[in-house]
Amino acid sequence: MSDLGFIGLGIMGRPMAGHLITGGHTLFLHSRSGVPADLTEAGGTACATPRDVAEQAEVTFLMVPDTPHVEAVLFGEDGVAASLRPGKTVVDMSSISPMATKDFARRINDLGCDYIDAPVSGGEVGAKAGSLTIMCGGPETAFDRVKPLFDLMGQNITLVGGNGDGQTCKVANQIIVALNIEAVGEALLFASKAGADPAKVRQALMGGFASSKILEVHGERMVKRTFDPGFRIELHQKDLNLALANARQMGLSLPNTATAQELFNACAAHGGAAWDHSAMVRALELLAGHEVA
Repeated sequence: MSDLGFIGLGIMGRPMAGHLITGGHTLFLHSRSGVPADLTEAGGTACATPRDVAEQAEVTFLMVPDTPHVEAVLFGEDGVAASLRPGKTVVDMSSISPMATKDFARRINDLGCDYIDAPVSGGEVGAKAGSLTIMCGGPETAFDRVKPLFDLMGQNITLVGGNGDGQTCKVANQIIVALNIEAVGEALLFASKAGADPAKVRQALMGGFASSKILEVHGERMVKRTFDPGFRIELHQKDLNLALANARQMGLSLPNTATAQELFNACAAHGGAAWDHSAMVRALELLAGHEVA
């Protein structure tokens, strides 16, 4: 049993922290919106600040929305860094800038502590089921030490490389997911406009080479019009912003990623920033003047 910290208890962080408690660990918890009662009832301890969490924890996990939030939690007033002692470990499971991650890691390493970037894929469903894919960057010795804790939250856990490489892998993941959502949306829209039943088309495609998790899960959302998140469009916009900004720095063109981002932007402009990212199809429907149904 270990003394662990968990900061950020939203849609993803809440069930992830719950798995660590169920695994027999002592959890010190903090969230801007307050610590959910079910976690304290299960044995977790609510803390007033990130500093209080890190002071008591051997390993402190972060699961917050974006790069500025991670920086504030780590290095802001009453942040994690203020109470770190040599030998402790910080694990950032947020999805943020790979470049900023390398800087954050260096600053934590200067305090004599290890840093692992470990963004996840699998959404709310994977977080609740403990079946997340976890993409890690950091020293192998620290990864091996934390791996049993990752096992409580996920199933496909990979040390990709050094600090920043986990975040790079997550950005790549989000490019693939966005372009697959766009492809499934176009295909089902085409089928529906042509007069075929999109639900039957999806069923047929699930047995062939076009089959994918996106077609299975998000194709069903498109057909049934169930666009409650899930994974919010505004969060996928953030991830594609990271992809496009870093691509510019590297002199790299990502034309289809840019198109997917514009479709998300169109959804947000129509009040859909909080829709599930499968609702990208709504932007395609607006262009076509036709709904998948």
